[in-house]
Amino acid sequence: MKIELKALEHVYSGSDKALDGVNLTLEGNEPVAIIGQNGAGKTTLVKHFNGILRPTGGEVLVDGVNINERSTAEWSKSVGYVFQNPDDQLFLESVRKEFEFGPRQIGMDDQTIGKRVDAIAELVGLTKKLDVHPFDLTPTEKKFCTIGAVIMMDPSVVIFDEPTCGQDRVGNTRLAHIIEQLKEQGKLCITISHDMKFVTANFSRVIVMCHGRVLLDGPSTDVFAQTDQLRRSFVTPPPVTRVAQGAGLKETVFSVPAFINAITQERNHRG
Repeated sequence: MKIELKALEHVYSGSDKALDGVNLTLEGNEPVAIIGQNGAGKTTLVKHFNGILRPTGGEVLVDGVNINERSTAEWSKSVGYVFQNPDDQLFLESVRKEFEFGPRQIGMDDQTIGKRVDAIAELVGLTKKLDVHPFDLTPTEKKFCTIGAVIMMDPSVVIFDEPTCGQDRVGNTRLAHIIEQLKEQGKLCITISHDMKFVTANFSRVIVMCHGRVLLDGPSTDVFAQTDQLRRSFVTPPPVTRVAQGAGLKETVFSVPAFINAITQERNHRG
């Protein structure tokens, strides 16, 4: 699936432009991270991808179709959105019903729904919680319930808004696995995040937003090498990356093993 933004603008009532002429193309199955300070326009941007918000200027095309030509409910079949706050998305009496609701609305048959419930529950770690009321889940489980409910509809694009917020290490590991599974299934995963360690570990393409515009867009190693630009968006690279940059290493690294390897290579080169 291909999402094209052409000179996209969005103005909330009585405010400045939240998006100011964004040109962007997202396609394929390589996971994409969108980062930037609060108020940079990240959430406003992705809410245009399935019509939750409509452009006040410019265009949004999904596989060549203008976003305004279909309702948000219609777009949700192909572009799924997982809200930052699970309580904004959960409203039924059990996890199972949350999983079944969306697929039924789009006409998925009962046999397929049943198979998908089992598979998705395992993927998000809620196999033993299918008959539990969502509001009796832990905050982490609620988050995965909303993720499961969206993936149940089998969309081509899945958008995560701050999925690591409130997660522990186990939750982040599960989330990384889900992103990898979506990639293997040929789906495009777009994620907003303030967690730079998670971003650099799981996303090869990074888009940096600043004041409603795209400041940087490219491979994560290239983006995080541009420290002056990152400061403009108040983005701080992961600690090991900053240490490597402070040590003058030419290579942009995101892990301790990569840091050690880069030091070794520079020493060998000098020797």
